[in-house]
Amino acid sequence: MQDHCYGAPRLQVELRGPGHHYDVKTIANSLKRLALRAVAGRKFQPKTTDSHALPVYPNVLEQNFKADTPNSQWVQDITYTRTDEGWLYLAVVIDLYSRLVGGWAMSPRIDARLVCDALQNALLRRGKPTGVIVHSDRGSQ
Repeated sequence: MQDHCYGAPRLQVELRGPGHHYDVKTIANSLKRLALRAVAGRKFQPKTTDSHALPVYPNVLEQNFKADTPNSQWVQDITYTRTDEGWLYLAVVIDLYSRLVGGWAMSPRIDARLVCDALQNALLRRGKPTGVIVHSDRGSQ
């Protein structure tokens, strides 16, 4: 059941079965007669904020995304993706040397915990290296 919002085309697909064929126009007329209509959900809008009093650190990498050794420079970012359970935010940490995902975390909320969980995951998976520069795009999250 997708989005719990069924119009005539989606109902036709659901009603399809052996020995059964329902015309979309027939289904649409039946819905109209019963005063039923599909209501489309609102488009997902990610919630972000840029109003904070947190410190802003200098850009140490200065757009130089080449690393000479593993676990010396990591980059981190957040995106969102649609799943069967709804929208989820995904935070990833990538090692610039190998370009491999070092850690990640998913959550239905975009908050500091999401980013911290991804970084903690990377630290555990990479053997708790020291002296790592972690760079973020300082997005509005």
